[in-house]
Amino acid sequence: MDHDTIPDAAPVRERLLEAALECFLADEYHRVTTRQIAARAGANVSMIRYYFGGKEGLYEEMIRGTLAPLIELFDSPMLGSAGGFADFFRLYYRVMSRHPRFPRLILKVLALNQGPGRRFIQQLLEQGRSRGARKVAALKAKGELEPTLDPDVLRMSFVSLAITPMLLKELFEEQLGHALDGAFLEQLAELNGRLFAAGLARAEKGMYPASTEGERHGETGT
Repeated sequence: MDHDTIPDAAPVRERLLEAALECFLADEYHRVTTRQIAARAGANVSMIRYYFGGKEGLYEEMIRGTLAPLIELFDSPMLGSAGGFADFFRLYYRVMSRHPRFPRLILKVLALNQGPGRRFIQQLLEQGRSRGARKVAALKAKGELEPTLDPDVLRMSFVSLAITPMLLKELFEEQLGHALDGAFLEQLAELNGRLFAAGLARAEKGMYPASTEGERHGETGT
């Protein structure tokens, strides 16, 4: 890989993480070497072992550092109401726009089991799942969400709206004939936020059959 060296104003650890992200997104895990990462970071290769224990540790920390800010938002005031999801979409698109190949990297690891870290990524995503479930429970307690709403259904809906534009970014840009730039993603975040908030809103009495949740789990009572 032929990369420019990252300016050395940042601490060595940060430069190694940034270099690792660029290298692992650009090539397969087994093709990326610690020497390539160190050269990209303008650091001695021994620093990778010092800070991360080796290539796999650096890889996992790179993924953790990219996902952690998004997962931590589940405990933030941003999602204190259903209306905050537009801001969450906005932040997600902004983060992933800087690293548009990152969702594909996660997909390769989880779905195709390519590269290490599958169990690690699952654990990280499970943290997001449990935090999200607590947030849903809190919003239900405040009367802002439909009481019968299944947190896992909500989570899958959210993931679909958030990840799909980034996962298929190049295809969408080819079909649309323009880039999914900041202005476009801002509009998309606003719309998806409104759609999501409308779907989460507490329904009028009688809108949902009382047996919906039971039927989903096969508890028809017959």
